[in-house]
Amino acid sequence: MSIAEESLRLSGLFEAELLTELMLRHWNHPHCDESAFRSALLETAAEILRLAITGTSLIDSLPSDKMNLVAALWCAEVNSIDNGTDNPPPIIELRRAWTDAVRRAVPSCFCDPDDLV
Repeated sequence: MSIAEESLRLSGLFEAELLTELMLRHWNHPHCDESAFRSALLETAAEILRLAITGTSLIDSLPSDKMNLVAALWCAEVNSIDNGTDNPPPIIELRRAWTDAVRRAVPSCFCDPDDLV
């Protein structure tokens, strides 16, 4: 089973909800207190994992079959920001800061794990 498939299986568990909340809170996402936002983000991340399983690559440095839940959550937020939101510019900047912080903190989630060995 690929990393993307395993991550999709994980996305339906309470642990995925917990990871999502912890990521949002730890890196100070402006919507971390909004349960509907957290749920929607996780749902979108699961959709990204489904796309990855079919071979769609959404992050250049990460093969689709190696997409993981952290990268899918990050990708879901980047896509949400890039596709326009109703947030005012200061909130959008805070959301971008969150994506930057996640990518800097766990860079190994955004590359082929085989490159780390």
